[in-house]
Amino acid sequence: MMDLVLEAWTSSYIELSSMLWKFGAGHPWQPGEKLKLLFAGYNGTRNTGSDVRVEEMLRQVRRVLGEENLALSVMSQNLDWSRSYFGDARQVFLPDIYPPFLFREVRTQHGVIACEGSMFKSKFADALTTMFIGALGIAAAENKLSVGYGAEAGYMNPMLERMCARYCRRSMIITRNEESQAVLSKLGVASEAGTDTAWTFEPHPPEYGRRALIDAGWDGETPVLTVCPINPFWWPVTPSTPKFVAHALFGAYQESHYRTIYFHKSGGAVEDAYKKYLAALAHGVKAFRSRHRVFLVLVAMESLDTRACDELAPQLGGAPVFSSDHYDMYHIVSILRWSSLMVSSRYHAMVTSMPALVPSAGVTMDERIRNLLRERGHEHLLLTVDDPDLGEKLDGVLERLAAEADAVRDSVAHSVVRNLKTMARMGVYLERAVHQQYPEFPVRSGVRGWEEYLPELSPNLERLLNTHEGAAAASGD
Repeated sequence: MMDLVLEAWTSSYIELSSMLWKFGAGHPWQPGEKLKLLFAGYNGTRNTGSDVRVEEMLRQVRRVLGEENLALSVMSQNLDWSRSYFGDARQVFLPDIYPPFLFREVRTQHGVIACEGSMFKSKFADALTTMFIGALGIAAAENKLSVGYGAEAGYMNPMLERMCARYCRRSMIITRNEESQAVLSKLGVASEAGTDTAWTFEPHPPEYGRRALIDAGWDGETPVLTVCPINPFWWPVTPSTPKFVAHALFGAYQESHYRTIYFHKSGGAVEDAYKKYLAALAHGVKAFRSRHRVFLVLVAMESLDTRACDELAPQLGGAPVFSSDHYDMYHIVSILRWSSLMVSSRYHAMVTSMPALVPSAGVTMDERIRNLLRERGHEHLLLTVDDPDLGEKLDGVLERLAAEADAVRDSVAHSVVRNLKTMARMGVYLERAVHQQYPEFPVRSGVRGWEEYLPELSPNLERLLNTHEGAAAASGD
C-alpha cells in the first residue's frame, strides 16, 4: 500500500510540474549560464558499485561537456559516507520520503541524469524505481534534459510499468545491455545501447590493496581467492507504516529493518533460503580449497553485505572480511584487483576487477551478472543463488575457472576494450542530447577520437587498449 502511495504521490508531482511549466513557471537554461545537472542515484549507502558508477559518470560528463560549463549536483542518502567522493559536485541529501524533495530540487536544475544500474525494476525496491521515474519525469515535464545513463530494465509491477511508459517516453534512456532495451521497447520507451560506466574507474595504487591483504595475513605470494556474498533473498525492500510503528515502539522487525519506514523481505522461507545459499558457498569453496592452496578473503561490496560475509567466514574456518563499512571505493577495488580468482554475487565486484584481468565467476540473483557473463562468452561460469546443487556446481566452476584462467583473462581483456568503446559512444549520445535540448550550449567542435568521449584513462587502461584493441577489432569486437 505504501508503495502505491509513493507512486501516486510522485505521479502527481510530475503532472503538477507539467502544468506549472505550461503556465510559465520554472527555470529554463539560458546561454551563458552553467548547465545545472542533477545526478539521481543510490549513493551514500556505501554501495561500492553505485558510487563507482557515478564517480565515472561525473568524470565523463565533465570531459564531454566541459567542466567550465557545468554545475553538477549528486543525491546522497548519507552525506558523511559520500563526503570524499564526486570531486567538487554539490551533494544534496535525498530523504527517505522523497516526492516533495524531487519536486523542489529537480525544478531548480536544467536537467537530470539518473545513474543507478538497476533503474527500472521491482527486484530491489519499487520506491527506488519510483524515485528515478519521478526525477526523469519532472525534468521531461519541464522540457529539460532527462537522461537515464547506463540503465538496466527488468520486471516492474504494473503501476511502475504505466509510470515508466507515461513519464519516461520523452527521456533519453541509454541501457547497459540489449535485454533492457527489449523491456523498455515493450513500454514504448525508446533507448540506445550502452554499458555500465565503472569501466574507467581507477582505484588507489596496487600497493594499497597489497598492504591491506598482507595486514590480514597474506604472504604476498599465495593466490588470492575472493568471494563476494550477499543476502539475495531479502529483496525487495518495501515501506510499511505498521512495521515502522511496531519497530519504533517495541523493537520488532529488528533483523529486517532497513531504515525509517523501509523493511527487507523477511520470514522463515527467506531465512532458510539465505542459510542454504551461504552453506552452498561454503561447501563449494571448501571443496576447491582442499585441492588448491589459496588465500581466501571475503569482500562486502555494500555495507548491507557485511552480515553475509561475517556469517560465511566461520563456515570457512575463518577468513578476513573487507567491508565497505570501513574501506572506501578506492581501497575496496584496489584489494579486489589482487584477486587471482573471484566468485561473486555482486556485479560491480566483477566489473571493477576486470581491468586487472581477474578471472571471475558469478552466482546471480537476477539478470545483471547473467548479461555480463553472456557478453563475455562465459555462460559456463554462471550459477544461480537458488540452485539446489549450488555447492557442488560451485566447486566445479571454480575448478574450471582455475584451469581456464589464461583464456578467461584474454576474453576479459577484450570485453573491457569493447565496453570502453561503448562507453565512449554513450558520451557521444549525451553530447548530442544536450545539443538538441539546448542548441546554444557550447559543445565541442572538430573531429575527435573516440577516447576523447571517455574520462581520462589510467596508464593501466591505456596499456590494455594498446595490447588488446587490435585483437578485439580483428575478432569483430
